[in-house]
Amino acid sequence: MPARQALADIQHLLTHVLQAPSRWQALPPFADTDGELAAQVLDEAAKFVDNAVAPLQRMGDEEGCRFDAGQVHTPAGFRDAYQAFWQAGWPSLSCAPEDGGQGLPAVLECVLFEWLAGANHGWTMAPGLLHGAYECIKHHASDTLKAQYLEKIATGEWLATMCLTEAHAGSDLGLVRTRGVLQPDGSARVNGSKIFISGGEHDLTDNIVHLVLARLPDAPAGPKGLSLFLVPKVLPDGKRNAVVCERIEEKMGLHGSPTCVMRFDDATGWLVGEPNKGLNAMFVMMNAARLHVGLQGIGLLEAAWQKASAYAAERRQMRAPGAADTSLIQDHPAIRRILHTQRAWIDGGRVLAYHTALQLDVAKHHPDAGERAAAQRWCALVTPVLKAALTDQGFHGASACLQVFGGHGYVREWGIEQIVRDARVAMIYEGTNEIQAIDLLVRKVLADGGQGLTALLASLPGPTPSPAAGARRHALIEITQTLAIAAQSEPELPYWVADDYLRAVALVLLDWAWGQIRAASQGERGSEPTGSSERGNEPAHNPERWSAPAQALTQWVLPEFDMRAAILRQRIAQSLEIKTKLAAIA
Repeated sequence: MPARQALADIQHLLTHVLQAPSRWQALPPFADTDGELAAQVLDEAAKFVDNAVAPLQRMGDEEGCRFDAGQVHTPAGFRDAYQAFWQAGWPSLSCAPEDGGQGLPAVLECVLFEWLAGANHGWTMAPGLLHGAYECIKHHASDTLKAQYLEKIATGEWLATMCLTEAHAGSDLGLVRTRGVLQPDGSARVNGSKIFISGGEHDLTDNIVHLVLARLPDAPAGPKGLSLFLVPKVLPDGKRNAVVCERIEEKMGLHGSPTCVMRFDDATGWLVGEPNKGLNAMFVMMNAARLHVGLQGIGLLEAAWQKASAYAAERRQMRAPGAADTSLIQDHPAIRRILHTQRAWIDGGRVLAYHTALQLDVAKHHPDAGERAAAQRWCALVTPVLKAALTDQGFHGASACLQVFGGHGYVREWGIEQIVRDARVAMIYEGTNEIQAIDLLVRKVLADGGQGLTALLASLPGPTPSPAAGARRHALIEITQTLAIAAQSEPELPYWVADDYLRAVALVLLDWAWGQIRAASQGERGSEPTGSSERGNEPAHNPERWSAPAQALTQWVLPEFDMRAAILRQRIAQSLEIKTKLAAIA
């Protein structure tokens, strides 16, 4: 995926739609970060992605990783690309300067990793957890561990993993059996096996820092008895730790990323955070990862869209309605619908994800406590929506783009089938999308009777919503309120409808994001030219660039909200009817 093809669009969204440079001025660490600096960083990032990482995409898929007696060899070129990546400072973009980072806004790192995922998802899996590991160690590890590991992780000189899953314990981490026993010298001995560990063993870096969930001997059962341990591949004295890769998985996609079965045989580790509070520390890492995973969906969908759009501009088949001769397939309404619909999700999804990244920085750095709290509430509510909705669309949208190729899309020659295969797993890892929906509805929205969501919808920034958009927001609030009532008599109800609810929330937020885009393209924010978007001859600031996906949003995307609302209302009505009948019998 040429990152440069998306560069002007993204600069327009950041500068004129989201007004990121002016928002950075309110945050002391970024007061000197202006639009020009951000543009320079993104320009160099696009060059690196296009020149160093994208060319390895197909090779990584075809060659894959090789397992040899506990060692994993990554595809040709992967190590050289990674060494160039960390030595150029890309992993440290948003890490604090005192930790070896560059102290730039989080959204710039998000754009970089979106591009990397679209260019070469398998390669990107290696550094994908770095920032989450950095945040986890920074906020929860002892000063001794920070001194030994924080800068190495911040700079990317060493890579990190997140070791949660066991053969019998996937989404239910309360079943974890791996054990950690504290030693008199302050270390721990860790024993157990973990599966599905991305990058558990490889040749990209000299050391790998494993963050491992395990139980202390006297720990209570369930998730409240889990502790977090830092277990390095290579110990501080240079000796190899008792951490073994037993095999790598044969997978549907992501062949360039080794998915490992890891065994800890009395391995040396150190407690991170408090005993039995491991999930608190780990969720710092997981929440950071979930935003990045949502952006993987956008990056892969952009890559699929670019391939499909280029193919549709060259392939001729039949005559489009009203045409006198054989037409380019991009002129056929069915193809235009596919392409414009995916564009609506890409552009709107970017606004949502980038706004959330901006809110992450507000939550950390804004001088006003009220602003920090509001930003934290936004991130808590919206992160599961982004993770689930954008990865769903990343896969299904990539599949729709494959359809543009017809039979040619199903063969390897064009590269679109690899994107579809690689995109599928993002709906599963970092918490399945069903888990994200339950987290949103049960743990966040209904936990306060829907007050948080109502407040969020009421405080959405930007122009006054259209009557249709306002009606959708009102409908969502009404559904939330009645769902809270119905759930009192049918506790299972939220679990049945969580997927529909998350999708409805995603569509309302996508509609808001497009309201922001329309306002900027119509000049309500005084947008200035930002260069060509390379979508034909339309510059990114030209309203014509955004008109076709905006129409697709209205015609083909937002009507799904009515369907989801109907499903939710019908199921709520059934629950309330049962409640009424039971009350009458009583």
